Amino acid sequence: MEWLEVSTENCPVQRTLDLVGEKWTLLIVRDVACGVRRFDDFRRHIGLSEAVLSDRLRKLTAAGILTTVAYQEPGSRSRNEYRLTRKGWDLWPVLVALRQWGDTYAADPDGPVMDMRHSACGAPVRAVVACAEEHAALTPKEVTARPGPGARRRA
Repeated sequence: MEWLEVSTENCPVQRTLDLVGEKWTLLIVRDVACGVRRFDDFRRHIGLSEAVLSDRLRKLTAAGILTTVAYQEPGSRSRNEYRLTRKGWDLWPVLVALRQWGDTYAADPDGPVMDMRHSACGAPVRAVVACAEEHAALTPKEVTARPGPGARRRA
């Protein structure tokens, strides 16, 4: 079966974009990964409306990407902080790859907004595609993609 014969209805890229493909969603995940936890902090930092933020946080929590942890400031009602789950942290390489692409093709003239470095040696961090056996960085020409066991023929 050729790729053009494969149905895209169960494509993992499409299914992932259904969960996190809205602009604000990945920005929320980025901020949680960088330590932002509270609703008002998201709103101030990202600059989106309360309604949109509430909707995205609800969707991310329902999808198991975020979890909530209750907290209470003295004299205030109980509220929730948001934390990435294991499923949420598994999106971190995607954010690193998007940042890397953005630094290359949509960079700020003053330089990178975020400088990511390996804590142990100080070298810059980059996303790579690697072979599960050799652990080497691969180029698209070195990878063969073909329909897998979940591929369905287009109707």
